[in-house]
Formats: sequence, C-alpha cells, structure tokens
Amino acid sequence: MAKTKIEWTECSWNPVTGCTKVSLGCENCYAERMAKRLQAMGQQNYKNGFKVTCHPKVLSYPLKWKKTRLIFVNSMSDLFHEDIPFEFVLKIFQVMNKANWHTFQILTKRPERMHKFADKLNWTPNIWMGVTVESYRYKNRIDILRDIPSETKFLSAEPLIEPLGKLNLNNIDWVIVGGESGIGARPMSPNWVNEIKMQCEKSQIPFFFKQWGGINKKKAGRLLYGKIYNEMPRIVYA
Repeated sequence: MAKTKIEWTECSWNPVTGCTKVSLGCENCYAERMAKRLQAMGQQNYKNGFKVTCHPKVLSYPLKWKKTRLIFVNSMSDLFHEDIPFEFVLKIFQVMNKANWHTFQILTKRPERMHKFADKLNWTPNIWMGVTVESYRYKNRIDILRDIPSETKFLSAEPLIEPLGKLNLNNIDWVIVGGESGIGARPMSPNWVNEIKMQCEKSQIPFFFKQWGGINKKKAGRLLYGKIYNEMPRIVYA
C-alpha cells in the first residue's frame, strides 16, 4: 500500500504507471515529474520512466489490505489510456469488485474510452468514477460521465486553470477543486473557485477544496474564506 499526501483519499494503487498529455491540465504533470525521479532512484516499477506500463504483480494488492480504505486508482496514470489493453482494465475492475470493503476512486481525462467500455465492466457501488475538468473547454467530459453506470460520480477541477462557468451538476455526487502546484504553476483565481462552490451549494453537492497550489503549496494552504472544505460523498459498500 502506498500512502499518499492527496487530501481527498487515503492511499494509492498503481497497477499501471505512465501516461501521455491529452489536455491543458497535463502541461505540468506532477506524475511525470515523480516518475522520472523514481526512475532515477532505480525503482523497478518506473524503469520505463513515464511510458505506459502495466504491472500484473500489483493487481492483487488491495485484496491483501484488510483495513477499509479509500484508494485512488492509478494516481500515476490514467486507467482509460488508449495504450492500456481492455483485458487489463477488466482485471483491475475484477479486483475492485472482489475487494468490496474498500472504496476505489478512479479519475480520467479520457471519458470517451471509458464510455466505450462502460457496459462491459461491473460497476459495483464501491467504485467511484470521476473526470478531470480543468477548463471550460472540457465540460463535455461531465456529460459523458453522467452516462456511466457508476453509483458515485465526481469531478476534479484540478489544476483549475480557467473559469468553468455554469455547470450542469445533475447526477454528479462530488466536486473537488484545486490549484496547480510546483514549478511553472499557473495561477488560480479565487473567483473561479467561489463560482464552483456556490453552484455546489445550490445543488447540495459535497465540495472539497484541495489547495491553492503555487510554487509552495504548503504555504498557500487550503483555507477558502477562512474555512477548510473537506466534504465527501456517502460511502456505499458493495
């Protein structure tokens, strides 16, 4: 089990590592930076750097973790990347179906491929499916997500690099917002965050503010109008 500093989950599980850039939010990818660092350190799972690589030996890990956990799936990749064979995606889902004492959180920037496979996968209630919407240009991802038979659907507006405008939040169960961090981080306007928060409040959807970001994200903190927003959906066990 890999503990993580990501505020909205408890640990990560990476049966696949590596990815390629697909939209504006990928420009300063944290996972790519980390993968190259781990490769330089000689970590076996990152011998290919950030090239998409499946790790069959990692598949069974959640079945060995007996304590109930929130698990972010493929924090170092995108489960619906075009270079990941569907057969391997199916094996990942089968593990999540069996490990029904955990809650699995999946996030993609490739909802079209997710939609293509959706009816061939078993969406047990412990699988949360989300899409990244870092800019108003990608709001169509929300419409695709809405058509997925996952019981819990969420949006990650991180890194939020442009205002999203009016959102259709019908059948959306959770919204995460966060600024970009690290070298080259693009600034996030408080107005963009507040606009999303107000829409969540109006629709009575849990709102999670992850960070302001910037070069020093720890110093920038997580306070929004003097408050920490840690709202989460209700956990449903399979």
